Amino acid sequence: MLAWLIWLAIKWAVIDATWTATSANACTPGGACWAVLKARYRIVLFGLYPYEESWRPALACLVVIAGVAVLQWSRLWRLKTLVWSSAAIAFGFVLLMRGGFGLSYVSTDRWGGFALTLFLYLVGVLLGLPLGIALALMRRSTNSLVAATTGFVVDAVRTLPMVMILFTVGVLAPLLIPGMFSGDKLWRVAIAFAFVYGCYQSEIVRAGLQAIPRQQEEAAKALALSKYLRLRLVLLPQALTNGLPATINLLVATFKETSIVAIIGFFDFTASAQTAYGNAEWANAYLEVYLFVGATYFLCATGLGWLGSRLERRLRERA
Repeated sequence: MLAWLIWLAIKWAVIDATWTATSANACTPGGACWAVLKARYRIVLFGLYPYEESWRPALACLVVIAGVAVLQWSRLWRLKTLVWSSAAIAFGFVLLMRGGFGLSYVSTDRWGGFALTLFLYLVGVLLGLPLGIALALMRRSTNSLVAATTGFVVDAVRTLPMVMILFTVGVLAPLLIPGMFSGDKLWRVAIAFAFVYGCYQSEIVRAGLQAIPRQQEEAAKALALSKYLRLRLVLLPQALTNGLPATINLLVATFKETSIVAIIGFFDFTASAQTAYGNAEWANAYLEVYLFVGATYFLCATGLGWLGSRLERRLRERA
C-alpha cells in the first residue's frame, strides 16, 4: 500500500507534471502544474515588492540564509561574534529591503512574501531573545515591586491570543496614538512579535535558572565574583543550556506563527501564495502553491531543529 501511494505521488509530481505553461488549463490533466511557480514565484517570494527591484529581497533573503550557514561553524560561537554578526545580518537585510546608500526607497507596505516572513522572524528573535533574558532576571529580582510587575506583564502577554495583540498593535494603536508617534505599522507588529517571543522565552530562561543547584552560585560568591560576573560566567550559560530544547521548540513555533499577520492586512508568505493563484489563469493550481509553501516551512523548521541538535551535541562534548 505504501509503495503504491509513493508511486502515485511520484507519477503526479514528476512523471505527469507540467513545468511550463501559460495557465492552469494548459497543464496536463492528472499531473502537477508546477508551471504556476515559474509564472508567479515573484509574488510568492516577494509579494508586492516592485518588480524591477525584486533582486533586493532575493539578495536580502540570501544574506540571512548565508549568515545562518556561516554561523554553523562552532568557532564563531562566541557572544561578541554572535551579537555583531546578527546585528550585521539584520542591518544588511533592512538596508536592502528599505533602501538607502544609493538604493531607492521602498515603503514597508510593499514588502511581502517570504521576505516579509523572514523580516518578522528576524526582528522577533534578535530583539526577543535578549528581552527574554532581561525579563527573566527582572522576575527573579530581590525588589518585590520589580518582580511582581514583571511577572504580571509576562503572564498577561502569555494569556492573550496573538491575534488580539497584533490587532491591537496594528489596527487600534493609530487610533489611540497620534500619527506621528504611532510609527510604521510593520515595525509595530515586528516589535510586538519580539515582545511576545521575549515573554515566552523569559519563562524558559527562568526555568533554566531555577534548575541550577544553589551551590553553583555559592561557589561563585566564594570566588569573589560580582553579581554581573556570576550571571555572565556561571548562571546564564547553564540556564541557556538547560533551556535549549525548549528554546528551539519556541523558535520553530514562532517562525510558523508569523503567518498570522495576514489577518491584519500583510502579504506574508501564505497570503502571497493565495494571491499567486487568485486569478483566472491559475485558480486551479492552488495545491501546487501550498505544497511549495509547506515544503519551505518544513525545510526552515527542520533546519532550526537540526541546528538545535548540533548545538546540544557540541555543548555535551565541551561538558
